[in-house]
This record gives sequence, C-alpha cells and structure tokens, in this order.
Amino acid sequence: MREETIQTALQEKVIAIVRGVTGRACLDLAQSLYEGGIRLMEVTYDQQNPGSWRETADVIHTISERFAGRLLAGAGTVTTPELVELSHSAGARFIISPDTNPAVITRTRELEMVSMPGAMTPTEIAAAHRLGADIVKLFPASVLGPGYLKAILSPLSHIKLMAVGGIDADNIADFLAAGAVGAGVGGRLVDRKAIAQGNFDLIRQTAQALTAAAKR
Repeated sequence: MREETIQTALQEKVIAIVRGVTGRACLDLAQSLYEGGIRLMEVTYDQQNPGSWRETADVIHTISERFAGRLLAGAGTVTTPELVELSHSAGARFIISPDTNPAVITRTRELEMVSMPGAMTPTEIAAAHRLGADIVKLFPASVLGPGYLKAILSPLSHIKLMAVGGIDADNIADFLAAGAVGAGVGGRLVDRKAIAQGNFDLIRQTAQALTAAAKR
C-alpha cells in the first residue's frame, strides 16, 4: 500500500491541502476535488488548537472510508510521533510535516505510511532523505522559486522534491519543469470563501485547471 501511495503521488502530481473544513462541507469539498481530478488530499492539524486534532483525524477517517482508495487521504502539519499514530489509526496514507523531524519520519516509516517532511536548505533536504523520507516537501516554494529548486536538484537529483507554498495553475508547470515530482496546493485551490458560500463548482473548476496544467 505504501508503494501504491508513492506511485499515485508521482503520477497525479497534485496534493490538495485542506485546513479547518469539517462535517458535510468536507465531504462536498472532497467530492468537488475528486471531480476536478485530484486524487490525494492532505488534511492538516491546527497546531494552535490541540483540541481540534481528534476532529481532524475523524475527517481523515471519513474521507478514507467514503472514497475507499479513489481519493487518498493523508495528514498534514504533523509535528510529533503521537500525531503520526493518531493519523495512522484514522486511515491516513501519507504524513506531511512542516519540518524535518527524525522522530516523525521514523514513526511514519515504522507504520508503513509515506513520509513527506518539509525542508528548505540542501542540508535539511539531504538529512530528510537519509532519515527515510520518500518525498521531501520544499517549502516555501514560491518564495524560493523554480530556479532554486532546479539548483538544489543539480547535486541532489536522487531526491524527490515536492513544491509547496504559493503554487497554482499559473506556476505549477514551471516547478515541474524545474524537476519537482509534484506540488501541494492549499488556499489557491481550497478557497475558504467558496466553501462558506457552498460554491463547490468553483473549486471543481480550479482543480480541473490545476490538474490540466500539471499534466501539460
């Protein structure tokens, strides 16, 4: 299952990043993302509100059950081994972190999930890879730019980098051309105003534009 998740991520290119969406709205959001061509969805933990973590895990569980392999759910902003375990029990297929935490990477791999820790510098990226990261999240990608990613991959071409932060349909192709294996897209895809208004057609259309740009 771990290898299948890696191959899906490499093939589909785009991971939707979802923050603070629960209940029926989350199911409607997941459906619109799926109809727009998204096949991986990251549900993030709010580090300022530990009381919401169980609810976040419940969202992961619901998506995993309702979409049963059609839309792979993972956990984002995972900062501790305990959150890795909570995500695993909820059915998460992959773990994405804002940083390179050895304990998080180790526990993720022990539980046979895909590890995608965040890093920025060559030292951090190489360290994450040595610790067992399957794909390293380059963050913040739009601030660093495609040129930075391309330069990093010159000596570190054996490491799979995913661009996250400020990615949209207008620039995703540039990052992929520079060597990224994919991208994580949050607010520029999962529009909170559209969700609040129930305008899931807009999200579906944005997802279609994004996935089309990635495949071009």
